[in-house]
Amino acid sequence: MVESCFIGGDLTVYPAAINLWLLVVALGVEAALGWPQPLFRAIRHPVVWIGALIGVLERHLNRPAWRGWQRRLGGIIGLIVLLVAVWYAASLIRSVIHALLPGDGWIVEAVLAASLLAQRSLWDHVIAVARGLEQGGLDGGRAAVSMIVGRDPQSLDEPGICRAAIESLAENFSDGVVAPAFWLAIGGLPGIALYKAINTADSMIGHKSERHRDYGWAAARLDDLVNLPASRLSALLLVLAAAVLPGASAGTAFASVERDAGRHRSPNAGWPEAAMAGALGLKLAGPRRYAEGWVEDHWMGDGSSEATASDIRRALKLYAVAGLLLFGTALLAAIALP
Repeated sequence: MVESCFIGGDLTVYPAAINLWLLVVALGVEAALGWPQPLFRAIRHPVVWIGALIGVLERHLNRPAWRGWQRRLGGIIGLIVLLVAVWYAASLIRSVIHALLPGDGWIVEAVLAASLLAQRSLWDHVIAVARGLEQGGLDGGRAAVSMIVGRDPQSLDEPGICRAAIESLAENFSDGVVAPAFWLAIGGLPGIALYKAINTADSMIGHKSERHRDYGWAAARLDDLVNLPASRLSALLLVLAAAVLPGASAGTAFASVERDAGRHRSPNAGWPEAAMAGALGLKLAGPRRYAEGWVEDHWMGDGSSEATASDIRRALKLYAVAGLLLFGTALLAAIALP
């Protein structure tokens, strides 16, 4: 029987097997259902609630008149407050669930954790780019890709749109699927909730703009740290997926990771992007324009930069196989552990 994990202020760590079963159920539920729109309209999404708290904290702790060190200190304080609030809320929810459903509460916990994974929504957003190009031409592709990337869509030609979609798929496979899955396996519902809080903070304030350069420093550095394991695991899963997917190359994927991953400006994004590029025979990343200006990045992979909508669909197949490998690994590990 699974006991309550947060009673009277004492945190009891789940046995590893229970967290793995949480992961297996959460991955299955999210892949099948995503986050249903009626539920979103009724109660929004946990990330929306986290984002609202980040916004409130910033309004109080990131004053335009403050000096750089004051903003950085404010960002550290805001991040600590955010993490404490999210950890306590997730732990309290988990405690209530297991108090009301002793022995079966882990299933409800898994369903709640599923809302913090992004397998289904990532697939939907990326396939929309391929469909936008196929059905609406350049304008359709630009409109669809603007929903998932921060670069200027009007500066993108068709290969640029396709590369942007594939890069987003690779990077978000790591920080939207594998990383939350990893932290769910480590810490149950509070573990995945803390990860999403960090990742959402980085997305909202971890920029190098004048407004966020100092205030978002702590969020950006912590996000880099918590994504280190998942980025490497994501690359491995993509290389293994390439080994079983017809038309993909595991050897080239591995070589691309070994050569290019460390050349990316991010300590994490280069790993899945290089693996994806090598597996599909493409060049990804490279020089590109964002709202804040031009970025001179190294290319990931040494294939063709002329990506097409069909390459987006090939990338999605690779992503699906890698996701199945993640699910299968979690399932086998859960069965194997006592």
